[in-house]
Amino acid sequence: MKIQISDNIIKHYLQNVYFINGHSYAGKSTMVRMLAQRYDMIHCGENYHDVFPREKLSRWKQPGLCYFDTMSGWEEWLNMTPEEHWNWIQEVSRECVEIEIMELCKLAAGGKKVIVDTNIPPDILWEISDYHRVAIMLCDPPDITSQLFFNRDDPDKKFMMDRIKECKDPEATLKNFNSWALYHPQEEIDWLHTGFFSVTRSDFVNDTREEVLAALAKHFGL
Repeated sequence: MKIQISDNIIKHYLQNVYFINGHSYAGKSTMVRMLAQRYDMIHCGENYHDVFPREKLSRWKQPGLCYFDTMSGWEEWLNMTPEEHWNWIQEVSRECVEIEIMELCKLAAGGKKVIVDTNIPPDILWEISDYHRVAIMLCDPPDITSQLFFNRDDPDKKFMMDRIKECKDPEATLKNFNSWALYHPQEEIDWLHTGFFSVTRSDFVNDTREEVLAALAKHFGL
């Protein structure tokens, strides 16, 4: 018998969990961190599925999450076509949902509110949560990542640029990497029409963090 857990049961165990999803570079990580600090919430940052032991992943059940263990090298991944990269991202997202729901149930078990930087798709969020526990953060333009990705001074970005520089044709690889953000397949999520509360970031010069924080806190009822 294949185990299935009904959405109303999951929703009950996640009633103290608040989700933020949306575009890259919209400020999701910053808002999750600030909300956690300001309202004494458990901070659950991006890629929290990484807490699951890699040795317990299955290459047959979680091929997307196991990709980095099976690829020939970073050049293979960095030179995926935009379509190939999109399909891989969708596969990883699907595989992460189970891990993330289980992890969030564990984090919320103590009764304290949890704020999450999540990649769980909106259709699943409607099943396991509700309007006042989900917010979508967007960018205008949505593909700003292709212009600003490497402007962030953090170890992950430096690591990625170092891998690009090691490729046979670094310039072509960087161009391909940036093209991922410009790829908009037909099945891409129309974030504005998910039905969830949304905040759009269009000012990338001035600091609007406090205004956005206030809007999110009001929406979440914190």
